[in-house]
Amino acid sequence: MEHKNIVATIYIKDGMAVKSPTDLEEKIDVLELASAYDDSGIDKIICYDLSTDDEEHDKNILAIREINRNIQVKTAGGGNIKRLEDVKKLLYAGCIEVILNGSKPETIDLIKEASARFGAQKMLVSLSTVDFLFKTKDFLANNVHELLIMNTTLLEGLENITTIPYIVQVDDYSFEYVAKLLKSDQIRGISGTYFNDRNSDIMQIKSELSDAGIKMDNFEPKLNWSDLKPNSHGLVPAIVQDFQTGEVLMLAYMNEESFNTTIRTGRMTYFSRSRKALWVKGETSGHFQFVKSLTADCDFDTILAKVSQVGVACHTGAPSCFFNEIVKKEYIERNPLKVFEDVYSIILDRKQHPKEGSYTNYLFDKGLDKILKKVGEEATEIVIAAKNPDPEETKYEISDFLYHIMVLMAEKGVTWEDITSELAQR
Repeated sequence: MEHKNIVATIYIKDGMAVKSPTDLEEKIDVLELASAYDDSGIDKIICYDLSTDDEEHDKNILAIREINRNIQVKTAGGGNIKRLEDVKKLLYAGCIEVILNGSKPETIDLIKEASARFGAQKMLVSLSTVDFLFKTKDFLANNVHELLIMNTTLLEGLENITTIPYIVQVDDYSFEYVAKLLKSDQIRGISGTYFNDRNSDIMQIKSELSDAGIKMDNFEPKLNWSDLKPNSHGLVPAIVQDFQTGEVLMLAYMNEESFNTTIRTGRMTYFSRSRKALWVKGETSGHFQFVKSLTADCDFDTILAKVSQVGVACHTGAPSCFFNEIVKKEYIERNPLKVFEDVYSIILDRKQHPKEGSYTNYLFDKGLDKILKKVGEEATEIVIAAKNPDPEETKYEISDFLYHIMVLMAEKGVTWEDITSELAQR
């Protein structure tokens, strides 16, 4: 049985998130909102483009692309889809699904075309009436993955009309009503304004629904507290690491209650030895730590927590608590991404602070055409070197090529984070 989804919606106007299609006044950064949903436990984000012209449409597509480059939650894109090219833009922006409007007559032909081109598993249709279902029942099941029901009055008898699973938009949240809906085999998820509210405790809702026997995508621990080996004070140390960079952020302690609370809420919760009480990291500062994974060590007496850190980890304002150097031996960095980032930062520094006699500054001074010429030349050198059975020359030429690529990246304002995010999305 598939997990049931809790779905949030981001309405995008002029590249910014707004409250609803009719409330456009308050605008916030789309990535900030998407990241908050990502951390909160939301399972899917619907990104609605509210554009009124092609220029704004492209701006909103870029905002959706930025969301998909930076978060882990899957997204579906919709709004202002008039032709196959619009479907392609949303999919290329990283959306795993596209939502077509069932109230538009042209949607029938567009579904057939888009499904044939990109696959039925990427097609969703939003419905406010059942008219569309009656017109399309002969082909819809083979061309659409899911329906988005915008009006709960359609639910009565809907299962007798179609076998396509659907997500239901609920205006007012009631646990009993939502639990009843999600117990239906045909309903895959729930959406609505309550779930769009960043103050809604999504992990708590999931826990309550799980307790009601509904399969939700929340933490199901493979180890319990009883499997761990606490110290003489009943505590287990937790080493906390940034899930993306691997940076060690802090060390704190957990007791059984904080361990279980962390798993239930998805927020790192510790036991304060000084106050003799539980504390949720970020409760006062807002610098929450959202759990990505918890792992026990080989002796089951230490926990490694990988988290999404909001703000900084240290109470001093430092990103990490570990900044007081004791000893340090110089060494050659071998971590590939760290090497790339270090070289890239030197290239950026040359761009911002030119140094006489620097080859990097020579390239920047000559401009984009010269940089592109060198990239092309180095690419050709790789091809020639690769025909040689000795791999040493190939290594040398690839290194030259990557250096010039980084100069090009700096010239165009592209970072390694942009590149790795793009690769991870593919």
